Amino acid sequence: MKHLLKPFRRGGLMATSLAALTIISSDAYPAVTVTFTKPDQFTDMPFSNSGRDEVFRVLQQHFEKLGAKLPAGQDLKVDVGDIDLAGTIEPARANSSADFRILRGGADWPMIKLRYAVEEKGKAIKSGEARVSDLNYLREFNRYSTNEPLRYERKMLDDWFAKEIAPARP
Repeated sequence: MKHLLKPFRRGGLMATSLAALTIISSDAYPAVTVTFTKPDQFTDMPFSNSGRDEVFRVLQQHFEKLGAKLPAGQDLKVDVGDIDLAGTIEPARANSSADFRILRGGADWPMIKLRYAVEEKGKAIKSGEARVSDLNYLREFNRYSTNEPLRYERKMLDDWFAKEIAPARP
């Protein structure tokens, strides 16, 4: 199953993708490339196509936000290999069209498996693989409001970026 995404505009440039999202930036800002590898095999995703597209969109935008923190001339490449969202998804009920997620704080913590590289002038200055997770996602302060999508996953990625990527400056 191929995951089709609608084209989007960023900085006046058009980008389209099959099973991948790429942000195209000018040379003045870090470029961020996000690829979702085999998204139909991810551990935990919404059942609806629109719900899945929303997860990809929110994560792609969040990686772009994180990548913007890099110094000019450095680019971030992320290949997402698996996603297990916080909580457990339940399919829509007969009287509702939306799936819903139950958060218990037990063995339902968020996890994102990825490969990453920070590049400067086309050369990797830091790269690796990570299984980013937050076992205490319901027990810690979260700066994202309850109304924001993927608040636990975004906080988890913020913490990973601050620990693993931000110190990677040469």
